[in-house]
Amino acid sequence: MFKVIDKLFSIHDRHVLLDAAGTPIATFRKKALSAHKRWQVYRGDSSASADLLFSVKKSSLVQLKTELDVFLLGNEDERSHDFKVVGSWLERSCVIHDKDSTPIATTKKKWNFGSVVLGKDRFDVIVYPQVDYAFVVALVVILYEINKDKDD
Repeated sequence: MFKVIDKLFSIHDRHVLLDAAGTPIATFRKKALSAHKRWQVYRGDSSASADLLFSVKKSSLVQLKTELDVFLLGNEDERSHDFKVVGSWLERSCVIHDKDSTPIATTKKKWNFGSVVLGKDRFDVIVYPQVDYAFVVALVVILYEINKDKDD
């Protein structure tokens, strides 16, 4: 089980992914002044460039369904993505694909009393074998934040 906390009073939108013991696994930070809504993900509770793990950006400026391109560390030219997230904000679901378009995870929002009345969002997540759960959770949080920005 993972938990995501918001860092209050940060210049950039900043969230920290915690494991079940409360240890920071990754920090997500929205890049300021980014046309493609770029997010950067760092190791632990860091936002130092030496701890950058991967970055995520919208595939294009205008989209009917949200599509995100994921670039791992080492893919500086960003000519092709390492992973792609295709989400439906209307259905509150997404599929995450590897660079060969093979699905590696799917998500769907759980609708219950807590999500509707209390605003506590929970998702059913199916992660395929040999895939890092924390990586998938990070992508789902970023997709959620990008889509939430559309509503604000």
